[in-house]
Parts: sequence; structure tokens; C-alpha cells
Amino acid sequence: MESNHMLCSETNNRNYTIMLILGIDTGGTFTDFVLQSEKGLETFKLPSTPDDPSRAILQGLTHFFGRKLPENLEIIHGSTVATNAFLERKGAKTLLVTTHGFEDILFIGRQNRSRLYDFNVTRPADIIPRSLVTGVKERILHNGSVHKAMGSSIGRRLRRICREKGVESVAVCLLHSYANDAHETHIRDELTSTRIPVVISSEILPEFREYERLTTTLINAYLGPAISSYIKRLSRQLKSKKLYIQQSNGGILPADDIEKRAIATVLSGPAGGVHGAHQLAGEIGLERIITFDMGGTSTDVSLCDRKPTLTRDHQIDGYPIRIEVMDIHTVGAGGGSLAYVDVGGILKVGPESAGARPGPICYGKGGRQITVTDANLFLGRLLPDRFMGGAMRLQQKQVDIAMARLAKQLQLDPVTAALGVIRIVNASMAKAIRAVSLEKGHDPAEFSLFAFGGASGLHCCELGRELSIKKIVIPARAGILSAQGMVFAEPKLDYMQALFLAGEELRSPVLANNLQELVNRGLEEAMNICSDAAGSDIAISRSLNLRYKGQSYELSIPYTENFIELFHQAHAQNFGYSLPGSPLELVSIQCSITVRRRRQPLPRQGLASGKEIHPIAEKYVYLEEKHEKVPMFSRSDMLPGQNISGPALVIDNYTTIMVPSSFELGVDTLNNIILQWN
Repeated sequence: MESNHMLCSETNNRNYTIMLILGIDTGGTFTDFVLQSEKGLETFKLPSTPDDPSRAILQGLTHFFGRKLPENLEIIHGSTVATNAFLERKGAKTLLVTTHGFEDILFIGRQNRSRLYDFNVTRPADIIPRSLVTGVKERILHNGSVHKAMGSSIGRRLRRICREKGVESVAVCLLHSYANDAHETHIRDELTSTRIPVVISSEILPEFREYERLTTTLINAYLGPAISSYIKRLSRQLKSKKLYIQQSNGGILPADDIEKRAIATVLSGPAGGVHGAHQLAGEIGLERIITFDMGGTSTDVSLCDRKPTLTRDHQIDGYPIRIEVMDIHTVGAGGGSLAYVDVGGILKVGPESAGARPGPICYGKGGRQITVTDANLFLGRLLPDRFMGGAMRLQQKQVDIAMARLAKQLQLDPVTAALGVIRIVNASMAKAIRAVSLEKGHDPAEFSLFAFGGASGLHCCELGRELSIKKIVIPARAGILSAQGMVFAEPKLDYMQALFLAGEELRSPVLANNLQELVNRGLEEAMNICSDAAGSDIAISRSLNLRYKGQSYELSIPYTENFIELFHQAHAQNFGYSLPGSPLELVSIQCSITVRRRRQPLPRQGLASGKEIHPIAEKYVYLEEKHEKVPMFSRSDMLPGQNISGPALVIDNYTTIMVPSSFELGVDTLNNIILQWN
């Protein structure tokens, strides 16, 4: 049952009337800023500084505020630090402590393989070496009873190992600790004197499935010090201004507490984009959307059927993380994706990216390999002197030379080679959209496509036509929607607990009582972590992880009076059939605590009456195989209620929109562009 819980009768307006709220999305190529103030929304964008993301952040702060930050500033930051640290294996030197005899769980993993018939599968790189795994002699049974107690010398032995190996973090995952956490808690207490951060699985993921529980706990411990170091350094530079971190579930948390939940930031930036698109869709009355976020390095897609889709079956670089995250499918297809010819003479695009340094060839920073952005420039779809509002002039001649070189390798003319790059990257992105829609029982034609990110405007129409999506929405601030989503995000905490019930037991008071205990724990922690929770509305959602008896995997179902009926419906939706007569079994319960915050509404404009929009120029562009002259329009000149027909190019500060033939473009009162085709 979902409900709202009011902590006090008064509404706390302190943060909503005077706070300046700055959303910062640090991407692989650009860092985006959205500032909400009494004036409305202000935006800024600049190249990222991957060696130290805080440098770009400080440049953005200087742009808005000069050298002195205002006292009433609140910053919400979406960071790629955790993701990059894990992908590059630059986390802390972490000791894994597990039950004796189970030290190899991390390296054995699961039997299932993503490519069943591929004999050349490459295992993901190890998180830690086998030498940093140690077992302790203890055993707790599945029912929580102690079969073998821990010896008195455990603490002394583990402290010695930490000292000798120079350990920076410790992850503890003992057998069946979800049923009884006494042994894990004891180990943590024994290591307190070392001042080394210790993560125990019974707090991170108190559920069965040892491998997933172990990887989730280990990754959290592995990333914690890296996140903590970055956040502490950033906080010092921000001079103690209020700092929140965007989580992968769409919510935010105060930065001070994020070290304990480092794993919750692995989809930090993309989650902000999905949240921003969902919030905007509600403003314009759309309930079913597919988000399409194409940036410089990758493309992220997600399906929202009246609400964002959440999952606990996410993987990062081949390792499962069983926390609740937005169900975002990512492919290595962005504006900076590199095009190359493989050993068989076939053109390939991505997943490798030119990133911010050196970037695409057209940036003039040393890049020598054609990217998707270079192909769009070559085809006339970008304006060299209007990129990023004129802040960066693109190098056309360098691209022409490199495209001729690539075409010679392919034995094609340069235009055909450039179009090939675009078609390949579009095919990769269309496959990603099908993965979150068709492969999960949803027809993409029944949804609207929300296209944002700096590169999406050049590709969204072709994707819409490919997938039979009739309506495409390009938000008013499409190039920085992830940062906008962070401005409107709210503090959120997720909790789960193993609970095994079956058949008629599901109707017993045990279920309701355990859920209430979990909610009470969440409310208490929300008050401790979020200083502005007092006086705010608290939204509480409860869900059950259910399956048919004997199945291996479960579905998350909202806890309502008819949760059994909802499970059968969800099973039919996901797998094509249901078994209404079969008994169900529960394996765990979940709840989410969200602190509701007031935000200023998005700025609206009235409809323009009788005003025509005129092109600023005309330009020859390759559309499909045709080289034709098309009108160019400045997005800043477009007013709500105005319309144009394709073909056309629309130039914005942070994105360029290609409108092919048969598409109609309109502008709504929120200054969103609405594209539809026949």
C-alpha cells in the first residue's frame, strides 16, 4: 500500500522560497549546469575535466557567482566518479571477509553467460585479487541459528591482515547473514580501532543469493573511499555549501552520508535525466514515454510507463549490483563514438569514445579518428560557427581530410562513408530502445520519445521513424536535462529485508508487521540524514518481491490490497503467461522513503498569435542520399504556438535539431519542441 506520511502539520518553506538550487551533471564529455532562482532557470555548459571533475565544477560556479558563493546556495551533483573508478579499477585496496570455504564465490560467479555460444568470452577484470579474500570459521544457518560460533581470535587476525596488506577498506559478507547479522556486526566492531571503513552485507543487501550480495557489498566498499575523497575535496572547495549527490534511483542524498552508499551513485547522471524527463512529461500530460539521452560518450534509454521503471537486476562491467536503480540501458553510442574499419574491412562505430580530450576531430584538440559528431558536421548537419552558441568553432577542413581517409579505407565516396557512420550508430540506439520496450512487452509506438542530451536532436527523428514512434518531445533545455532533473530531485532512501512467506502466509499479520518495522526504520534514518525532512511530506512506497512457488526469480509488486492479482498481471506482461491457480512465495520486502520538496514551477509562455517564424539562413545538407538546401531556424526565435515543416535545421545553444521531410515541428507553452510525422 502506498501512502503519504506527514511528519508535522506545518510546512517547512525555508528551502523553497530563498534557496538557490544548482544542478550539476558531470558527464564524460561536458559538464552541465542548471541554476534555479527567483528569476527562473539559467543554464551553462563547458567541457569536462576528467582528471579532476571538480575543476569544471568550480569554473561553472565562477560563471554564475564570481569568486564568492551565496549563503543560500544548495548544490545537487550527479557524478561519474564511482562509475569511472570501477570501470578503470581505481577503487580502494579492499579486503573481502567471507565464511571459510566460500572464498571463491567472487571468482566462480554464476553459470549464466550473456553470449551462450561464444567460446571466446572474456571475463570482466577482477575487482580485487584472490590474495585479498580471507575466510573466517563461522556458520549461521538459513533460519538465523548459529551452527558454529566465531573464535575469540578473529578480530586480532583480521587486524593483522589489514596492517600487513595495507588495506584501505573492508567488505564483510558471511553466509546467511541476512537472517542473523551478529557475526558480521562483531567483525565490524573488532575492526573499529583500525579506522578502516567496514561495509557489512547485512546492511547493504540483507537478502539471499550469496554471489549478488557479495558483489554488491564488495563494490560498495571498493568505491567508498574514492567517492569520499572526491566529495570531501569538493566540499572544501565549496566552503561547506549544502551539497547533495544524485542517486541511481532518481533521489538525492546529502553528500556527508554518501560514502556508506557509494554504490548508489553508479547511474547518477543518467538517473537525473530520466527523472527530469518524467517530471517534464507530467507537466505536459504525457504518461508513457521512452527517454533517449544521447551525449558525447554514450546513449542512455529508459521506459517510463506512468512512472520511471526501477530494477534490482543491474550490472556494472559484468558484476551484478542488487540495489534499486532506474532501469537504464546504456550503449556506447554518442557524439564522440569512434568510427573505424575492422580487420575484415567492415565499418564499426563505438563503443570507444574520443571523450572530452582529445574529443572529435572537429574540436581541434588533437583528435585524428572520425566520430559521429564529425560525420554530422561533414554532412552539413552542424554549423561550424554556431556550435555551443558560438563558444566553440568546429574545424571543417580537418574533418573533410579525415573523412576522405576513412572513405578510402572502405573504398567508398566520403558522403556514403559519413552516412554509414550515422546509420550504424542509429541502429545501435534503436536496438537499445527495443531492449527497454519490445523485449519487455511494450510497443514503442504507444509511447512518446523524449530526446535530450547534446547529440539527440540530430538522430531522434530517424529513430522515431524506425520505431514507429509518432510523437517526439525535445525539451526546452534538451542539452542539459539531466542537470535540470537534479534541480527537481528529492531526497530518497530505499530499504529491503529478506522475508520468506508462501501461500496463505501472505495474508497473515506477519507481512504487514514486518513492512511497518521496515518503514519505521526508514523514517528514523530519514530524520537523521535529511535535516530538512522535519516539517515535510514524506511519501512511503511499499513493495513485495514475489514469484510462483519453485521459480528462481521474482517480480517487484506494489503492496496493495490486490497485490496477488497485480503479480499475475505483471507476470503475463513480462513473460506472456500467468498461473492464477499456483501458490505464490515471498522472498523479500522493500520500502522507499521520499522527502517531498517544493520547487518553483517551470517557466511558461503564452501562445504567439499570428506571428510567423522566419529562417535565419539556408544551408545545403545531406538528408538520406539527397543533397538539398534547407532553411535554418534559431530556436531562440521560436515562440509557443508556432510551427514549421521539414526539412529544416533548428539551431540551439546546446543542440542542433534535424527535421526531415514529412515531420511537423511545433512549440508548446513550456518551449518544448514537439515533432510529429505522418
